[in-house]
Amino acid sequence: MMNAMEEQSLPYDVFAKACPSRGTLEHVTGRWGALTLGALQEGSLRFNELRRRVDGVSEKMLSQTLQALERDGLVHREAQPTNPPRVDYELTPLGQEVAERLLSLIHCVEGRMDSVLAARAKYDETRSPCQKPR
Repeated sequence: MMNAMEEQSLPYDVFAKACPSRGTLEHVTGRWGALTLGALQEGSLRFNELRRRVDGVSEKMLSQTLQALERDGLVHREAQPTNPPRVDYELTPLGQEVAERLLSLIHCVEGRMDSVLAARAKYDETRSPCQKPR
């Protein structure tokens, strides 16, 4: 963890509109980016293995996500000169660090879903259009 002094000395500010860190944060925290990084934290995967692991992602979205993460230096793509071509994806050391932090958040959310679902039900109950006047 960084202390307040270290945070103030960082040359990037994700809250600033033009800061390049904002784009990387979007790539990492977007639905497909987070799930892709989490899946690759388990180890190297081929494209179709990754697509099966990240249930619901389209081929196009996975391809775009992998390109963005590769460009940001989080994912390494290795193409083997075989017939048919074999392409493997794995996390870089930076990607590994980011994925570990993401998985910590994912596990926190998964572990607290009973509370989340209870809060949703309470919220929906109080916002019901058929709510009787008291």
